[in-house]
Amino acid sequence: MVAGLVLAGVGVFWWQGRAAIESSAPPPPPLEPLSDPDALPSADPGSMTGPAPPELSELSREEQRFFRYDRNRDRVITRDEMLASRTEAFRKLDKDGNNLLTFEEWAVATVDRFEGADKDGDGRLTPREFATTAPKPAVKKPACKC
Repeated sequence: MVAGLVLAGVGVFWWQGRAAIESSAPPPPPLEPLSDPDALPSADPGSMTGPAPPELSELSREEQRFFRYDRNRDRVITRDEMLASRTEAFRKLDKDGNNLLTFEEWAVATVDRFEGADKDGDGRLTPREFATTAPKPAVKKPACKC
């Protein structure tokens, strides 16, 4: 307790010492008044050019989805790459919402999904195998025509 009081006293003296040093600091130089306060500043870029605009990707929707999983762009999705992006699936498996779902429980569902898509059993998903993991499109109910 004594040590805490000593540390608090040292802190107060240090804080007051810093305030005394900062109060005697010189003031900043005054700003020069603008000749025309309504004029906008101008800058001449000279010969500089900005970056080129991004180009439109020619990948299909399924290829774009594939590359969201294929982090190293080797055109093959490994089990680790598939598991890395499955946080939303984790939230869906946590039925009571208490964030106490074990990783093993979550991984079992993801591994089962991966193994179901890996038809040749080589531990890697080709683009064609990966396409089978696409979420099913939502079925729209027809509007009531009463």
